[in-house]
Amino acid sequence: MAYDPDFGEWVREHFAALGPLEIKRMFGGAGVYAHGLIFALLDDGVVWLKADEVNAPLLAAAGSRQFTYPTKDGKQMAMAYWSLPEPALDDSDAAADWARTSIDAALRKSALRKPRKPKS
Repeated sequence: MAYDPDFGEWVREHFAALGPLEIKRMFGGAGVYAHGLIFALLDDGVVWLKADEVNAPLLAAAGSRQFTYPTKDGKQMAMAYWSLPEPALDDSDAAADWARTSIDAALRKSALRKPRKPKS
């Protein structure tokens, strides 16, 4: 993964309709957060949107591709992130709409987590 801070600034501007975003470097790339939830990854100039069983079929139908990476044994591992559909690269309103579907996916995933036990 590779993260370019200039690309991060473009993402902030392109997704301005979502309000303030936090971008945190991770594993050479970066995670994009809204309201404390990660909803996208940035890697090599690609916006990868979080997906689940609800929005993944919509992203696939829009021509997005799923994030994959090679494992040590030569296999391809798929992650629950899909590329921002190409038409949304030039349309910030469409990009924000797609991002909202990913924020919704992040909220659904968060709701499934068991609450952490308080530290004693």
